[in-house]
Amino acid sequence: MKFARLGATGLYVSRIALGTMSFGGAGNPRWEAIGALDESAADRLLGTALDRGVNLVDTADMYAGGESEELLGKILGTRRDDVVLATKLAARMGPGPNQAGLSRHWLTKALDDSLRRLRTDHVDLYQIHTIDPVTPIEETLRALDDAVRQGKIRYVGASNLAAWQLMKALGTSDRLGLHRFQASQSYYSLVGRDIEAELIPLLTEEQVGLLVWSPLAGGFLSGKFDRDGTTDSGARRAQFSNPPVDLEQGYDVVDALRKVAARHDATVAQIALAWLLAQPAVTSVIVGAKRPEQLEANLDAVDVTLTPEDLLELDEVSRKPAPYPAWIHSAIDTWRYPA
Repeated sequence: MKFARLGATGLYVSRIALGTMSFGGAGNPRWEAIGALDESAADRLLGTALDRGVNLVDTADMYAGGESEELLGKILGTRRDDVVLATKLAARMGPGPNQAGLSRHWLTKALDDSLRRLRTDHVDLYQIHTIDPVTPIEETLRALDDAVRQGKIRYVGASNLAAWQLMKALGTSDRLGLHRFQASQSYYSLVGRDIEAELIPLLTEEQVGLLVWSPLAGGFLSGKFDRDGTTDSGARRAQFSNPPVDLEQGYDVVDALRKVAARHDATVAQIALAWLLAQPAVTSVIVGAKRPEQLEANLDAVDVTLTPEDLLELDEVSRKPAPYPAWIHSAIDTWRYPA
């Protein structure tokens, strides 16, 4: 395994992380499609990841209604100190008016609930899962900072924020002397490159780590899908299409991935993951799995080195036109300097 520094901290995390959305949820159609692994299956998956050097394990309170955290806490046991444990909050966890969001009231309760389910006294990376349009960001950041000072959190992060929202949070933290977000957990893939326009330049400038979720676009880049349909009707992507994909361009990307994969004697999924690992802003790529052999194959992506020609081929087939104002900014050198 290879490792990278998380944001501006001294903490190092594995370039590939284990996502635990597939843990728990039996009997619920949504979680059944994702995995609904029981304790024994989850333990095998975790063991596979740790044996391969993975040290970052990511979950969230909402995964299977808290069952993912419960299973993870149970199976970690004495291996707790071997991992950088990350979880998230914001999603609704009950019917009450204050059982969701990012208020001080709910954040304090949600963190304690996660610690109990995870059977630990601290979370290494505590992330807000999305925005809360009604809670001032200052309230959320102060509550997170208090929890860091109490020893319940080591580092704080954000997920699914727009660039302006993340920058507002970073600016507020700097102004008030609060712990700042050290990581952004965001969707990024060869068929989902939206964050390149605004978010990635911000992360680079502000030294915030990038943790990638759904690097295979919900399975679209697994090698099981092409213009002829799917080779696995039980795959998650065959049951619900998330994240959204421009199918015409997406199939072109899959075609290109197959060509590159053949040159490297690799799988389509491994090449899609290797492309992400080659992007300078990416700290770690979060992969989930239902079976140890599936996880093993994805972990092998860390050892795939793409050539400049491979990267150019994949970039050209997956790139979208630059949005405004990026296309103006790209021409700025011609304005500043004489020919």
